[in-house]
Amino acid sequence: MEHKLVGKVWKFGDDVDTDQIIPGSGLIYNTPEELAKFCFESIFPNFYKSVEKGDIVVAGENFGCGSSREHAPMALIGAGISCVVAKSFARIFFRNSINIGLPVIVCADSDKISKGDLIEINLSKGQIFNKTKNEMYKIDPVPNFLMEIIDAGGLISHTSKNMNS
Repeated sequence: MEHKLVGKVWKFGDDVDTDQIIPGSGLIYNTPEELAKFCFESIFPNFYKSVEKGDIVVAGENFGCGSSREHAPMALIGAGISCVVAKSFARIFFRNSINIGLPVIVCADSDKISKGDLIEINLSKGQIFNKTKNEMYKIDPVPNFLMEIIDAGGLISHTSKNMNS
């Protein structure tokens, strides 16, 4: 089964921390939809009003550094972000994202992608095609066991499904 994502890019630099993704003031909420209202508010005020379902965040090194809160990937999902592509991720953010079903992709060429570009990510083949610039970038294919977790909507759903089968 081929897994593809297509979306418009929102571009960020290096060391985007979880406080920038979702500030402490937004942590009183627990649903992705409520958290989305605070997503990137210090960088892009009203981000949640501008982002469209399926859009993709692209960043530099160390995306998701800072605290271990899983509210950060939840806020991204609530805002409609379908995937995060970065040169590297903070390990806890990477794991939290997979655990709640948000694909996170390491791409050495993320700096070649610009805000507003339309990209297509083929998670199975390990490719990002920049439709705006007509360029192809290589990524590591997402292993099947991680795709199963993402497809299930996260680790809890995946575990429940496997326990009941």
